[in-house]
Amino acid sequence: QVPLVESGGGLVQAGGSLRLSCAGSGRAFSSSAMGWFRQAPGKEREFVATISASGGYIYYAESMKGRFTISRDNSKNTMYLQMNDLKPEDTAKYYCAAGPHPTIFRAEFIHWGQGTQVTVSS
Repeated sequence: QVPLVESGGGLVQAGGSLRLSCAGSGRAFSSSAMGWFRQAPGKEREFVATISASGGYIYYAESMKGRFTISRDNSKNTMYLQMNDLKPEDTAKYYCAAGPHPTIFRAEFIHWGQGTQVTVSS
């Protein structure tokens, strides 16, 4: 079991930045690949970024490249998503997830957090 808790969401103006955190617990965190997904009202949950257990492999959704940075600190059992140059279309609930390998497919992640809301005003 990898309980996950997201934090760091909030209201920000367009062009601003936020850093989301995803705190896990236990030894399973450092051996799990992780991912960030987001879901806007009325839309499906979409892939944002994924990172391998060691942090050596990272992959982003095309629209996030250059603006978002995923990272992790296994000594703190925490994963991060630094979001810069935020746009109103980034407004969504952001979820972190853990699974056996890094992937863009949400069905392959086993454990999910409850999400943190990010709202970007224009």
